[in-house]
Amino acid sequence: MSVNKQYYSFIKILTGSDLSKRRIPYMIIKSENEGPTVWVTGCMHGDEIGGTVIIHELFKKLKKQLLNGTVMAFPLLNPSGFESISRTIAMTKEDLNRSFPGNEKGTLAERIAFKIFTHIVETKPSLILDLHNDWNKSIPYVLLDPLSNRNIDSVIQNYSRMSGLLQIEDTDHLEASLTFNLVKQNIPAMVFELGESYIINEKNIEIGINAICNILKNIGMVKNDDFQYQFPLPEHIKNRTLKYSALPLSSTSGIIRFLKKPGEIVAKGQKIARVYNAFGKQIETILALQNGIILGHTDNALAFPGSPVMAFGTI
Repeated sequence: MSVNKQYYSFIKILTGSDLSKRRIPYMIIKSENEGPTVWVTGCMHGDEIGGTVIIHELFKKLKKQLLNGTVMAFPLLNPSGFESISRTIAMTKEDLNRSFPGNEKGTLAERIAFKIFTHIVETKPSLILDLHNDWNKSIPYVLLDPLSNRNIDSVIQNYSRMSGLLQIEDTDHLEASLTFNLVKQNIPAMVFELGESYIINEKNIEIGINAICNILKNIGMVKNDDFQYQFPLPEHIKNRTLKYSALPLSSTSGIIRFLKKPGEIVAKGQKIARVYNAFGKQIETILALQNGIILGHTDNALAFPGSPVMAFGTI
């Protein structure tokens, strides 16, 4: 079996005031046979480090298993955020994923976004998978930009079904995100939300690798070994695209006690959490607004008026 060629390089993003060079690493693994180009990106937010490890492990597998085409990756899109364990770019506190498609003469985040976006688009990719981490104890899912009956939407949904993960359509139009701007150019792109931030959860790493390999098998880039990963889901939602929701919001301040876990199905009107004050008195019961599945719990133990408590995929 031939070993595929791997390349490692950088793109320069900044020269610091001390004249140090700041760079974003990128990785390429290329088969000797022609085929699609697939991009995988990780650590857009510096506290979301699971995607970086998934890319490392994926490339180890592909070294011998890639049959055709090219897989390219930015394993660490936000080095300064990573080093400071911060969601944003450390120097300017800007959210990189709210800065696309970028501007080569704009803010620091816009300049970095411009270089990333331009680099990806120039390769004429068939698919981009942007790897993220979510709330505390979140289940893994694919997050799609809002669908609007474009031809590209059916292509994206087809790829998302291949992953074996729960499919969630976002309800916010994040017009400055990486995936939104790629889709705007008719390039299939989606977000993988793969469990909690800050730590490496090996179970979620394995799920992420399996979901990506599902897609690569289905499009013929790696050998189909008849194993298709499927995240365990109730049959009635397995192949459906659900809507994202962070409602209801808390209406009081206090300590949150969850009554339902991520992955559980809830019905409209069902009790999902309670809020208690400093004396331990229950001051609020939070009810599900719609039928759905719980995606994750908020990272905060405290609730404030207007703060989200859970995230849902609504049916």
